[in-house]
Amino acid sequence: MFELIQSGGVLVWLIILCSVVSVAIVIERFWTLKKSAVTPFGLMDKVEKLLDEEELDPSSVAEIRRNSPLGRILAAGMVNIDQHRVVMKEAIEEAGRHVIHELERYLNALGTIAVITPLLGLLGTVIGMIDVFAAITTAGVGNPTVLAGGISQALITTAAGLTVGIPSLMFHRYFRGKVEELAVDMEQEALRFLEFVHGEREP
Repeated sequence: MFELIQSGGVLVWLIILCSVVSVAIVIERFWTLKKSAVTPFGLMDKVEKLLDEEELDPSSVAEIRRNSPLGRILAAGMVNIDQHRVVMKEAIEEAGRHVIHELERYLNALGTIAVITPLLGLLGTVIGMIDVFAAITTAGVGNPTVLAGGISQALITTAAGLTVGIPSLMFHRYFRGKVEELAVDMEQEALRFLEFVHGEREP
């Protein structure tokens, strides 16, 4: 295997490095974007109970904020609970933008890897074919051993680039969809919070 990688040249090592980064991002995002971690079940019920029992204080708000990304959004509304509905909504939306930005962390890097690894493979193919034609110019076509190195580099880098690029693209699309799904869930919970507070505060 090591000899096979070596025959692919420097570009194969770059593709391997990209694969390591890609795997690290995928594992980290699977852990971070768990629904139970982002929008934990029962959090809004806990917030409603605090409001019903008038137990809202800085420590309880801080606890909700530390709970999860959804908790950060709800805490932004809780801090401004005595303000006008518009002010509270703007605070929630601002917190929501920051949370979504954090949920999308590393996805651009994963998308970049999905794009550049096949291109690195293509570059390896071009370099390998240049070596093949250079060998043909020097030694002719009578000795296949002379041509084998360039052809091997061309095929190995192409295969390596596609092997890394295709799964990276699949996971990139999956995580994008996951973030959108979580964003919708958090938006629904935030609207539920606003409606609950508005119903309690309005005559």
